[in-house]
Amino acid sequence: MGRAEARKAQQQRSARRSPRGRASGKGQAGKRTGIRRFFTWKTILGTLFGMMLLGMAALVGLYFYVDAPNPNATATAQSNTYKYSDGTVMARVGEMNREIVPIEKVPKEIQTAFIAIENKSFYEDRGVDFMGVARGLVRTATGKGAAGGSTITQQYVKNFYLTQDQTATRKLKELVISLKVDQKMTKDEILAGYLNTSYFGRGAYGIQAAAQAYYGVDVEKLTLEQGAYLAAVLQAPSEYDWATASQKGKELVTIRFNGVFQNMVEMGALDEAKRQTLKFQEPKQPKPAPGLEGQKGYLKQAADAELRRQTGMTAAELQAGGWEIQLNIDPKKQAALEKAVQDELESKLDRKGRPVDAAVQAGATSVDPKTGAIVAMYGGTGLNDHWASNALRTDFQPGSTFKPVVLASALENDEVTQDKKPITPNALYDGTSKRQVVGSKIPFNPQNQDDKDYGTPLMTVQEATNFSVNSVYAQMIVDVGPPAAKKTAIELGMKDRNGWPEDKPAMSLGTMSANTVEMAAVYATLDNHGKKVTPSIIKTAEHAEREFKKVEAVGGQAISRETADTVTKVLTGVVNEGSGKAVRSSAYEAAGKTGTTESNVAAWFTAYTPELVTVVAMFGEEPGTGKQTTLTGTAGGGRAGGSSFPAEIWKAYTLAALKGVSTAKFDLSEADMGPVQTPPRSTTPSASASTTSPSPSSSQISPSPDPSKVSPNPDPSKSSGKPDPTKSGSTKPDPTKSGATPPIQPPFPHQNQ
Repeated sequence: MGRAEARKAQQQRSARRSPRGRASGKGQAGKRTGIRRFFTWKTILGTLFGMMLLGMAALVGLYFYVDAPNPNATATAQSNTYKYSDGTVMARVGEMNREIVPIEKVPKEIQTAFIAIENKSFYEDRGVDFMGVARGLVRTATGKGAAGGSTITQQYVKNFYLTQDQTATRKLKELVISLKVDQKMTKDEILAGYLNTSYFGRGAYGIQAAAQAYYGVDVEKLTLEQGAYLAAVLQAPSEYDWATASQKGKELVTIRFNGVFQNMVEMGALDEAKRQTLKFQEPKQPKPAPGLEGQKGYLKQAADAELRRQTGMTAAELQAGGWEIQLNIDPKKQAALEKAVQDELESKLDRKGRPVDAAVQAGATSVDPKTGAIVAMYGGTGLNDHWASNALRTDFQPGSTFKPVVLASALENDEVTQDKKPITPNALYDGTSKRQVVGSKIPFNPQNQDDKDYGTPLMTVQEATNFSVNSVYAQMIVDVGPPAAKKTAIELGMKDRNGWPEDKPAMSLGTMSANTVEMAAVYATLDNHGKKVTPSIIKTAEHAEREFKKVEAVGGQAISRETADTVTKVLTGVVNEGSGKAVRSSAYEAAGKTGTTESNVAAWFTAYTPELVTVVAMFGEEPGTGKQTTLTGTAGGGRAGGSSFPAEIWKAYTLAALKGVSTAKFDLSEADMGPVQTPPRSTTPSASASTTSPSPSSSQISPSPDPSKVSPNPDPSKSSGKPDPTKSGSTKPDPTKSGATPPIQPPFPHQNQ
């Protein structure tokens, strides 16, 4: 064998032994073998280039194939019809509120404001943002919702020719039609079309209607600040309308408002010095559409919010109309609720002559616990007076109406006291006012109402609930754990939003925010033996082109029946013997809880019978500013707690709503009050008795009776040696009695009842 042949044989042997050679997929002479021979840079680049050509060809084909359609249904919008539960028509709403104006009537700086925040390259682009379209298609295909980035031309096309649907087909049509429109129309014509077709909220289509709805002027008289707000609100009218926006909504629209000016400065359209002088101009209060007087406007607000939440519709799509919506509102119960508020509150107020009365706002929600239907709702004195519904507002705390949630969490999780005894209605706690809680990383020593001490010093959980003793519940939530209590609250129907003090024992006093619908959900779930109730105002909703799938209002067990029934039994004690005695009646059996927040800025009464759950709340809101203010002095009286006006409204409404109904008793077969516990002997007098009468020693106190056999709360002046704050003759006025005028004291932190 020659040298050349020997080298070739050696190379072949080396190639067979080399892992790299075997893995490379190359055969003789370095050629690829197997499937890898199809993947070369040439084939990959060729394939991509071919796909790009096909895509371009498809776009060209679409360009010639797709014609601009007729204007969409918004141009001929229908009415929405709202009906009561019995089928009678409540209101028809939806006539198009729009006045077309030529672009010359819109001040040049207002035009620039819209361009600055929506499409800075408007005068240079060809009508399409290809990157924005790509993002929109990707987000739509992956189910992540809508994407921003559309040009003013695209938005005009969507408003005038297409729909708001987030589909790939609609997005492609939008792209093609936008290219055609940009060729056939001038930029000024496109801008005019955009400003005249956009939905600004408040039922206003187009900038002229928006100028009137928000500032009461014609478009040519808008200031730059006013125009900047309209440009900012356009992105999300329902969330950014200053009259109804949440705190988060106000923050977001303020960012966009300032962004208008910043972009104008960057574009060279606004001098920086002038920009520093521009201030936000708050829009005027909205006016209700004809036919939405009284409570009708608030009922429509609640129905619209629920419909949009369950369908994902935009405000503009809902405004386009075509819906027939039947509410769960019972017209007889609705009339009874309105009459109760008028008789028990409004008739006693002097809104023009007494500043405190001018600040009073009332809200209420009534629910059928078996079906979850909202059968009555009160939002305020009318949209002309107060645009946002008081039944839906979430800027006030629920106060001590939250305490039953703490008890439910303790029972559901089999929690124990600091001395390792089960927490039950008969468990003993120290009721001393300003007592430092034990076991909390955060120091907390809340004051009881009127700084009263209860017990000797021990009292049962039942008694602490009857008289809403802060010191007991502050200790209980530490024993339970604030995170566990929050978890139970959300399972019962409250919402997780900003303000939950998850690591603070102050949570026991209801320091988070909530509205009357959420608290109705909590108490309806208790009433329904622990089965989750989600209150709903919509009975049915029909549309020729859309489908409404109603969410089930009654679900599975949120908490056990034993827990729910036990809490209900405890709350019957509040009505029979405690702070809720004002609503006692032989006509029904009731369970409930009072709630009065710090500084008396809100007062709640939440209670239920087997047939009906109703939440009534009062809020102190300074007219014009929306600032929270005290209710103390309402109707010329003293402290306006949950046991005053709210309880009186609740009773008047419930008696009327249940008139002629065969009322039932609570079925509390699974309630477990726990073993009776005997307080330890003590010779120390209770602080609560020091201002009234000497306290007997514990040797004179009989053990607490079994609440399952007798009244949930025996007369504390006889059984435990502490004074009964509901009896007359005390040296302090009775805060649970109507018309009582306790001495006004400086507000104490967390003085909730």
